Amino acid sequence: MNVLLDHLSLFREGFIGTILLTLSSGLLAMVLGVVIAGFRVSPVPPLRFFGTAWVTLFRNTPLTLLFLVAWFVVPVIFAPGLNPWTKALLALGFYTSAFVCEAVRSGINTVPLGQAEAARSVGMTFFQTLRLIVLPQATRTVVPPLSSIFIALTKNSAIAGAFSVTELFGVQKRLSDLGFDIAWIFLWVALAYLVITFSISGLFRLLERRLEVAR
Repeated sequence: MNVLLDHLSLFREGFIGTILLTLSSGLLAMVLGVVIAGFRVSPVPPLRFFGTAWVTLFRNTPLTLLFLVAWFVVPVIFAPGLNPWTKALLALGFYTSAFVCEAVRSGINTVPLGQAEAARSVGMTFFQTLRLIVLPQATRTVVPPLSSIFIALTKNSAIAGAFSVTELFGVQKRLSDLGFDIAWIFLWVALAYLVITFSISGLFRLLERRLEVAR
């Protein structure tokens, strides 16, 4: 208990850092994932190719390797002044977007084809059909897998702690280096992760119930 109480501010800083990193990278992943899912079901071949290449690349690349690319390649070629937090945001967001894309695409495929054909018959464009007709109906199917994806994102954010980003795993690393009992450190860090993941799970369960009522 002393490990927690004596370093409460450090644990609080790591806890808030993990929440902010998870929320920010999750938002980036959602935006990119929906856009790329639209590309994957697009009637335009170059967009379909780009979407397929994006998913194939990021789903089959280890997340640690993406962090290394974000740290040592992206600053040299694209943006020299990126801070560690932004690099972690990009690595986590791009990686998770591939999984969000596939969840959204699966949801799109559950919507009857006649819905899209009816929309096109009244003059709606592909992207209007996707945004106004298909995606709202696909949402109910997409919510359950998104819950698992965001829980996995929370745990994946621990990799950022090894790259000098302030979050829970970084707190564990700092206290371990100072010689504190690693078992107690891991206990409190694990409990903090459980609080976050259970909160995400509860939020998505609530969302599922709301959508079921709407149905």
